[in-house]
Amino acid sequence: MDVRLVRIGIEDAEKLCNMQVIAFKELYDKYQDTETSPATEPMDNIIMRLNQPFTYYYFIITNGIAAGAIRVVDKHEYGVTKRISPVFVMPEYRNRGLAQKAIKLAEEKHGCSDWELDTILEEKGNCYLYEKMGYCQTGGFKTINEKMTLVLYKKN
Repeated sequence: MDVRLVRIGIEDAEKLCNMQVIAFKELYDKYQDTETSPATEPMDNIIMRLNQPFTYYYFIITNGIAAGAIRVVDKHEYGVTKRISPVFVMPEYRNRGLAQKAIKLAEEKHGCSDWELDTILEEKGNCYLYEKMGYCQTGGFKTINEKMTLVLYKKN
């Protein structure tokens, strides 16, 4: 399966926002996380991030279709950790290895070391994906509500 990353510009902010709402709706419904859920993020925040010189949003393209997206925070400074936040695949394209391939491609573009991300501790499939890709839990946790805890991962 052909997978590539295509940089997202400000002109695609509405498309990105709409995709993010759909992709994270199930998790939002499950955890009712109004504080950190990308499903509730206002478009103004996405536009602000698209304008940041250290933020790189990419569509995850497979067979010519935007099947998801990944955001990389990369300040291009020695010793400064890069961050993935968020990465998502649309429901109809899940379980095809797209998130794994997108992360690999992002690491190829931005360097293979000094990465961090967080995910929902209760979502064992997400934790498994990141651990399979060489990310390790740091011991950092943030309780969002009684249903949900974020866990921090790093890859050196």
